[in-house]
Amino acid sequence: MSKQELEVLGQDADGDCCRGLAAAPLDEERAGELAKVFKALGDPVRLRLRLLSMIASRGEGGEVCVCELTPAFELSQPTISHHLKLLRQAGLIDCERRGTWVYYWVLPGVLDRLAAFLTTPQTAGATA
Repeated sequence: MSKQELEVLGQDADGDCCRGLAAAPLDEERAGELAKVFKALGDPVRLRLRLLSMIASRGEGGEVCVCELTPAFELSQPTISHHLKLLRQAGLIDCERRGTWVYYWVLPGVLDRLAAFLTTPQTAGATA
C-alpha cells in the first residue's frame, strides 16, 4: 500500500476548502500542482470515460482489479500500467497489490475538490 502524503486540493493556508478558480489568482506553486493533475487527466485513455471513470464508477470505497481494466483497452498491459502510474502520481487514485493482482480506487474527495475548484459562483441573472 502506498504511504505517500497527499495534499488536499483546493485548501488554502487558512484551511479554507475549495476556493474556486475565480476566488483569487493562483500563485505559481499552486498553478504547478494543478497543472500536474490536469496533465494526468488530459490523455484520452485516462480521461474520456476510460480508466479514471472505470475506477470512479465503483462508488465511494469501491475498487477495481487491474485484471478488469486491461481487457477494456486495445493497449498492452505495460501501457495501461503506465497510465495508472500517472494517475497515482497526480494524487487521483491509489492502489494495493494483493497476490498477483493490483486493486485501484479513487482517493476520497479528490473529484469533488477538483469540481469545486472549477466551479464559479452563479451571480444573479447569470445564465449557464
